[in-house]
Order: sequence, then C-alpha cells, then structure tokens
Amino acid sequence: MPDLNNQHHDQFLRLLAEHEPALRTFVRSLLPSLADASDVMQEVAVVLWQKFAEFDGTRDFRKWAFGVARFQVLTFLRERARDRHVFNDELVGKLADEVAAAEQRHGSQREALEQCLKKLPEAQREIVLAAYTKGARMDDLATRRGQTPMSLYKWLHRIRQALLECVRRTLAQEEIA
Repeated sequence: MPDLNNQHHDQFLRLLAEHEPALRTFVRSLLPSLADASDVMQEVAVVLWQKFAEFDGTRDFRKWAFGVARFQVLTFLRERARDRHVFNDELVGKLADEVAAAEQRHGSQREALEQCLKKLPEAQREIVLAAYTKGARMDDLATRRGQTPMSLYKWLHRIRQALLECVRRTLAQEEIA
C-alpha cells in the first residue's frame, strides 16, 4: 500500500516544480533585488508546503501559489517598511495584478507557439529548434546545412513570420471561443 504522506509530498513537489519559474518571476517583479526575491521564494515554498493540506485540488495551483506569494511579498515589505525604497501595499498590489495578468498572457502565447511549432513541416521545425538551442552558432548551422549564413537567416526570418501569424491567429481564435 503506497504511503499517503509520500504521495502528498510527491504531488506538491511536482506542482511546485511545474510552477516555480513563473512564481519566481512574479516574486522578482515585485521586489527591488534578486536577493530579496530569493529570500521571499524560500518563505513562499515553506508556506505553500505548510498549507498544501488545505489546498483544494480542484482549484488552480498556480493561482493559489501566486496568492500566497503576493501575501509573502507584502509581509516582507511591511517588515522592511522603514526603508524608504520599499513600495507601499497599494502599489505592490497593482504590480502583482499586472504581473499575474502578463504571466497568464505569456502562458497563452507559449502554448500557442508550441501548437504552431508542431504544425511546421519537420525540416522547418528542426531548423528553428536548432537555431534556438543554447550555444548554437548560425554560421556553423549554415555550414552543416550547406547554406550561406545569409540564406539561413532569411529562411529563419520567413519561418518566424509564419509562426508569428500562426500564434496571432491561434490567440484570436481563443478570444472568440
């Protein structure tokens, strides 16, 4: 029989790992320094784990985690209120709302881009992925493909334009639906 505590722990770790980059970006956008954001993220992780038993699995974990993070940022800023470089609660609230909305838009855009990449012919998809691999050099890629760097750049430009149009159409269709 599986240990329920281990399952609970595993579920939490999976959800946290999935949403941690967006959560970190959210926290970082509300704080003046990377060190402050790292400190708050540690507290956010602790609080999320402590309250995970209360989390309703039918709700959106990301939204819940952003709410916890927002509260932790406000707590952190209140504790440092004597520092004149700290934002007030109202401004932090407005920033948090804007960042959460932007993060949601970026998530939709990423999903649309992934869908559009899958629609590309295999050769085009491969060249886009190769071009955006960390450490990729366009001159090396062009040489391997038997092309000049300029012809590769032009081809990539046309593919990116097609992807952009596909993403725009996909997002427009989502707005209609």
